[in-house]
Formats: sequence, structure tokens, C-alpha cells
Amino acid sequence: MGIYAERIFPTLLDLVMDQARLESYRGEAAAGAAGTVLEIGIGSGLNLPHYSPAADRIVGIDPSARLLSLAAARAERAGRTTALIRGGAESLPLADRSVDSVVVTWSLCSIADPHAALAEMRRVLVPGGRLHFVEHGQSPDPWVRRIQNGLTPWWRTVACGCHLNRKIDDLIETGGFRIGGLRTGYMQGPRFLTYLYRGWAEPY
Repeated sequence: MGIYAERIFPTLLDLVMDQARLESYRGEAAAGAAGTVLEIGIGSGLNLPHYSPAADRIVGIDPSARLLSLAAARAERAGRTTALIRGGAESLPLADRSVDSVVVTWSLCSIADPHAALAEMRRVLVPGGRLHFVEHGQSPDPWVRRIQNGLTPWWRTVACGCHLNRKIDDLIETGGFRIGGLRTGYMQGPRFLTYLYRGWAEPY
């Protein structure tokens, strides 16, 4: 992977994503999660303080060893029972129907095969379980989309796989989920980076 992907980018990502303006979105995604919770792309564990007591066990997966070490420290400070796994979301080392909720925030943009990852999320969810998500992605505004499409090849390189132009609602629905609640819109910041998809979905 190289020193940039293994050491430098994870540290930058933790700094960039640890912003007060993102806290309400993190709380929104974590609020509905209960029981055994799988967090896809747990990163440095910034969502951990936002889970309610109803989330009695959290399993987090991420490909970055550096980010997982930061997540372990945050889990200890938050007093959360957390199992951390190094790996990709496309092949989850979990049994069928073994988690009650899945949470994914700002991660579907970077997964190499998001349809495979969504199929895995469906597989491990119990009947009636939900996927809770907050993601950035494709804007409905043509001029913003042009910028996103133009920048994405370069952005993927510097941001370790992050796509600016994925249409998250379509991605989730073609991945086998029915969206039950969805809110979209820009948050503060550059428009090519800040169009958000927030909500929950259930497997078909």
C-alpha cells in the first residue's frame, strides 16, 4: 500500500473527519442502532461516542491498521464493548444473520466493490435489521456533477479510493435494500464534497 496509504493518509483522515459540524450527522446514524452493531469503515472510531446504550456490542471493520489503532483507543475512552477487525467490507468474517444493525458513514464512497459490500451487509443482518447511513455523493446539480466527475479520477488517488460522484441512494437500492427514510442536501463547505445522503434502509 505504501507509506502514504498506511501512515500519512489515515492520520490526515482522522484530523479532517474529527469536526464538530459532523457530530450531529454521526449521532443521527448511530441513534437507531441497537443490539449487535456492525460498523462498516469504522475508521478511527469517531462514531463510537454517539451510540446509545441500546447498542450493546459493536463490531467495527476497516482495512487500515493505523485507523483501527486509533479506534481502539477511542473505544476504551468511550467505554464501548468493541471488536475491531482489519479487512474489507466485501468479505465480512461474520456469520449469516448475526448482527442487528449496520452503520456506515462516509465509507461507501471508498469501497472498491460497493455492491459486494452491500450484499455482505444484507447477509449478516437479521430479519428486520436496518442499515443506517450518512454518505457524501453525487449532487443533483449539473454543474456540481461536472466538477465531481472531472475531479474523481484525481481525488481517488489522493484520497485512497474515495469517489465524489457515487449516487448513494441508487447504490443502496441496487444493492438489495429498500430505503425507508432518506434526507439529502448540502452541508456547509465546497459543494463537490458536501452533498449528503442520510437515512436508513432494510433488505428486500
